[in-house]
Amino acid sequence: MPAYVIADIEVLDPVEYEDYKRLAAPTVAQFGGRYLVRGGAVETIEGEWQPQRIVVIEFPSMEQARAWYYSEAYTHARAIRHRTARSRLIFVEGLPPTP
Repeated sequence: MPAYVIADIEVLDPVEYEDYKRLAAPTVAQFGGRYLVRGGAVETIEGEWQPQRIVVIEFPSMEQARAWYYSEAYTHARAIRHRTARSRLIFVEGLPPTP
């Protein structure tokens, strides 16, 4: 069953955040993930939520999403993100494929 990492990110240092993006992308692919959304335009239509940058990554399973996030490969990139942005991340289990 697929799983998704959904992030709401407020970039505080755009220059150094570019390093994060460059380092994170290969680690996502290494764990079978793919970006579905990576900072495109956001329009709030209900509620008070005002995200600045939304990222959605699909993984084949929750286990692979967790393995990516806690991996040694992602450690350095994650440290850069923590230093250069305020982030809220969640893991969400997706629906099984429809026949």
